[in-house]
Amino acid sequence: MTRSWTKAFRLAAGALAALPLTGCITVKAPDKPIDVNLNVNISQQVVVRLASDVQQMIQKNPQAFPPAPTKP
Repeated sequence: MTRSWTKAFRLAAGALAALPLTGCITVKAPDKPIDVNLNVNISQQVVVRLASDVQQMIQKNPQAFPPAPTKP
């Protein structure tokens, strides 16, 4: 039974030691909205590289990619 009393005493002592800190901690929302800048150039470069790879593939295998039918 002494173990449970020791644990209870330690818990109570920890709670009492942390009690003065409750007045010091404040959580406040920022005054200005958070601004997130995204670099769009990365996705544009990937699209350009992909388009050139596809164009090379079409030139190497023209039978695999027939031309689109034209509308009258």
